[in-house]
Amino acid sequence: MSVLDAPAGSGPHTSRPAGGTELVPVLVRLKLALLRNGLRQSAGRRAVYIASVVATLLIALGQLIGLIALRGNAHAGSLVVLLAAVLAAGWAVMPLFFAAGDETLDPSRLVMLPLRPRPLITALLVSSLVGIGPLFTLCLAAGSVTALAHGAGAVVFAVLAAPLTLLVCVALARAVATANTRLLTSRKGRDLAVLSGLVIAVGIQGVNFGVQRLSRAGGLSALDPAADVVRWLPPASAIGSVDSASQGAYGRAALQLLLSAAALVVLLALWRRSLEKLMTEPDGSTLSAAEPARTESGTAGSGFWALFPEGRTGTVMQRSLRYVARDPKTKAAWVTALAIGLIVPLFNALQGTGSLYFACFGAGMLGIQMYNQFGQDTSAFWMVALTISSARDAYLELRARALALLLITLPYTVVVTVLTAAVLGDWAALPGVMGLSFALLGAMLATGAVASASFPYSIPQDGAFKNVAPGQAGLAWISIFGGMVSAALLCSPVIGLTVWLHLADAENRLWLLLPGGAVYGALIGWAGLRVAAPRTADRLPEILTAVSKG
Repeated sequence: MSVLDAPAGSGPHTSRPAGGTELVPVLVRLKLALLRNGLRQSAGRRAVYIASVVATLLIALGQLIGLIALRGNAHAGSLVVLLAAVLAAGWAVMPLFFAAGDETLDPSRLVMLPLRPRPLITALLVSSLVGIGPLFTLCLAAGSVTALAHGAGAVVFAVLAAPLTLLVCVALARAVATANTRLLTSRKGRDLAVLSGLVIAVGIQGVNFGVQRLSRAGGLSALDPAADVVRWLPPASAIGSVDSASQGAYGRAALQLLLSAAALVVLLALWRRSLEKLMTEPDGSTLSAAEPARTESGTAGSGFWALFPEGRTGTVMQRSLRYVARDPKTKAAWVTALAIGLIVPLFNALQGTGSLYFACFGAGMLGIQMYNQFGQDTSAFWMVALTISSARDAYLELRARALALLLITLPYTVVVTVLTAAVLGDWAALPGVMGLSFALLGAMLATGAVASASFPYSIPQDGAFKNVAPGQAGLAWISIFGGMVSAALLCSPVIGLTVWLHLADAENRLWLLLPGGAVYGALIGWAGLRVAAPRTADRLPEILTAVSKG
């Protein structure tokens, strides 16, 4: 009898909920298929992925060897439990910033499938163990327990602690991702993703600061007070159980291991609860679409925008500031510049190795935002080009963009300089450094305007980590680094005057740099806009072609 002649209802039940045993290999193959198909998109993506995998593996191998080399060190336990805590914190925040890089972090894609929460959680947990991140975590956990395990009893705890640490980290990441799925798939979630570079930069500075503090505090012994607390917090408690077992305290070791196991159970329960809520409750974003349209508060001429001047200047300033607030790439560049410009001088000041002149770094970071002004418009630059018919129109356009940038950079420069001076206690040099910062900012506005007209390039909108269109990387390097060198040369009179005042023991006259630097910065910025305006008006077709390639 053929399949067509079979009695009704005797065929396979496709709507039957899948069991955990059946679902695990399916989701593992799905994870591998997503990875494989993503790498097929372009050769560049494959090259970046392979390079990142090789670099991660080398780092993991180096960490593993380093942790094993700590074996026998009296303070190795303090280091590894704190390392486990930092690792868990990284797994907790990872979904908030990198959710767009892993489509399996969005369980709402499985809503329409006949899947029950318990087998789905089991399959998702197993599939989450596939990847370079879990391998890196397992290497660190293995190195940590190897550094601590002394004796047969400790080895038993080590065999249990390493995979338990990995499972707690993965379950923590999944629970956080599921609880915030609606956020991560919204516009606010995409805004979080563009801040990932900032998180990495802050983390690197924090690690650098911690290493320097440890070197001055006498080594790993300074970690003992914090480690005494952290060793009771999962998943660091699993690593701490190996240290306790090595000391013969098996009761304490068992309690620490049970704490991590209990944390895993709680995380799985929270994950299941969030998953059930996600897959059964309606999406609030679809309900709000049915509500009556509400009047937007950000309309032109109301609230904050009413303070802007009328005419072209106010309109262009509003457009530039709206780019900063709404465009993901522009927002990422600004937030990163604001954070790094503050972190570098303050962290160096806190370490006791900095100088107040490091505050000029903040002005430099924000001055870079003047470069490639037309690239952020992308193909919509044609609407701007239609409004420019002369060098005067181009000058007004560039001046308004520079004023919008100054609206943020001027108070920011003052705040960074004052905070750095407060940390260092060097109030005497404050006026001179602030004047030098103003001169540098004006020079970068000038060179940025010229570079925007001479070397425009497109900023692709289809990737969070691609800021230059293919074939235009050379233009970007020339625009930014050439402009920075030119800005430094334009500032040479103010820099030379600053050096001369120091060499002549005339520090009491450094306050003259504040008005002098401000006036010089304003003049050089105005001159740069005047030079860039006719070139912009003459190259409108070329600029439009260059910024439309993304």
